[in-house]
Amino acid sequence: MKKSLIIKGSLIAFAMMTLQSCFVAKDYERPQTEELVEANFRTENIVQDTLSMAQVSWRELFTDPVLTNYIDQGLQNNNDIRIALQQIVASEAYFKQGKAGYYPTLSGRAQYTHQELSKNSQFGSFFSTALDQYELNGSLSWEADIWGKIRSNERAQQANYLQTIAAHQAVKTRLIADIASIYYQLLTVDEQVAITERTITTRTNSLETSQALKEAGNITEVAVKQTEAQVYTAKAILVDLKNRRYVLENTMSILLGKMPMVIQRSALSDQQITTSLMVGVPSQLLSNRPDVVQAEYNLRNAFELTNVARASFYPSLTLSATGGLQSLQFEDLFNTNSLFATIIGGLTQPIFNGRKIRTQYEVSQAQQEQARLNFKQSLLVASKEVSDAMYSYQTATEKIGIKEKEYEAYSLATDYSQELLNNGLANYLEVLRAQENALNSSLDLIGAKNSQLQSVVDLYEALGGGWR
Repeated sequence: MKKSLIIKGSLIAFAMMTLQSCFVAKDYERPQTEELVEANFRTENIVQDTLSMAQVSWRELFTDPVLTNYIDQGLQNNNDIRIALQQIVASEAYFKQGKAGYYPTLSGRAQYTHQELSKNSQFGSFFSTALDQYELNGSLSWEADIWGKIRSNERAQQANYLQTIAAHQAVKTRLIADIASIYYQLLTVDEQVAITERTITTRTNSLETSQALKEAGNITEVAVKQTEAQVYTAKAILVDLKNRRYVLENTMSILLGKMPMVIQRSALSDQQITTSLMVGVPSQLLSNRPDVVQAEYNLRNAFELTNVARASFYPSLTLSATGGLQSLQFEDLFNTNSLFATIIGGLTQPIFNGRKIRTQYEVSQAQQEQARLNFKQSLLVASKEVSDAMYSYQTATEKIGIKEKEYEAYSLATDYSQELLNNGLANYLEVLRAQENALNSSLDLIGAKNSQLQSVVDLYEALGGGWR
């Protein structure tokens, strides 16, 4: 009898192993990325090699010690960073659960049952009307991973865990870029405020001069009022700039995980970017960009869950065993005659289940395709952001040179027109126009310098720098 059972069991196991070779879960392969191999970010003038500024630590890229101190504070206190860390903890727990799927489950139970039996019932005619039963047992259950269902589920949870790690890195990269960006904006506004305050002082002096020229009969009251209006225009610009500075300080405070406060800082002229702007090769985005890595792990997770859904079509082999002590009398519970055991081997094949398995499989396929398209989209967006940032840096650098010449020309025009006016050879409107153009040009020049710094930050983030 035992020999017959062994033979039957061996035949079933052999059949399962044979079928497994046909239906075993598929292995993940990264989608083809030919577009990325051929891409050059539209930066034909930049020499590309395997070096990328994304591999440079943010401590080396940002040389301002005040800025690096703020980045340190942000990485320690920012709430988005803390939330991402808790997501890692949660996904790690699921990953551990997925790894435990290979092992059997074991449970213990202690049970007391009291029954009041009818005398006319089947058991009531043999026993007294009251029946007590005491039981201590343990149950063990195990499912064989024939089709790779458990393995695929483990891999899916692992991909989900790694996805949360990449998400944390993406939050870190974004945070560093945001802190640097707002810091540079604050320095820019500081410079613009200083220029505007000097302009207000200059225009106030010009107003006094124009009033003296009017009394001397050289200009009219119209010119005086226009000079006065220019003073108010500059003061209005100053109010807007101070409001912007106040809002930026509050925004920076939130990034640092603190209540709104005054942000101490250095000067715009102190900012030096010494790191070479190297974009590397496009394929490095697959490993450098945390959001791209996150999108690929999401694809892996969807792929493995499709394997799990596919495996549900095939029969599952389970083994279960229950054993323990059972007695009608408590004093006999620990007697050897109270021992019992049950072993069950089962093969379950779903046939009709309301199309639940088919629906689950079709949904998992659709979700896998969505994940694949999201992964491809993340690559396209990443390459676009690199291209945009690199070109923005080039145009900002070019614009700085142009604006410097423009400002120099307007400054000279202001000096010349004022001198001509003092000698009665020019209209006062020419002086006002030259002063207005000089102010706007100086503000634009500072803005262009900020754009250059912002494009460096954007390029660093676009290449996937900051999280290392």
